[in-house]
Amino acid sequence: MPFIITDPCIDTKDSACVDVCPVDCIHPRKDEPEFASTKMLYIHPEECIDCGACVPACPVAAIYDSVESTPASQQGLVEANATFRAGDADALARAEAIVAAHVAAHADLMAVPAPERAAAHAK
Repeated sequence: MPFIITDPCIDTKDSACVDVCPVDCIHPRKDEPEFASTKMLYIHPEECIDCGACVPACPVAAIYDSVESTPASQQGLVEANATFRAGDADALARAEAIVAAHVAAHADLMAVPAPERAAAHAK
């Protein structure tokens, strides 16, 4: 699985990463109906070409370049990104349930502002 979007994106959904993606693999985009109802953005692992353009574009450092580089406290969101790829309403609901469980399990970290959250996970 290529790049992973993690919890600094939750409730942020800054689309700078979408704007720089050459293959349009980050969803939901602002023009997709699911955008308003999702908590975060997801990278479709089969559409991603591993270019890495999204990483420096993300203003909250929410994107990791591999499962292995994703912090242990964020590993549950690897599954959310993989689940979302199916693209149907059921898959989206399952991915969002994973995100909700992550938020509930990490309430202390979720209280940290998104731009500072990536660094807080490393502590």
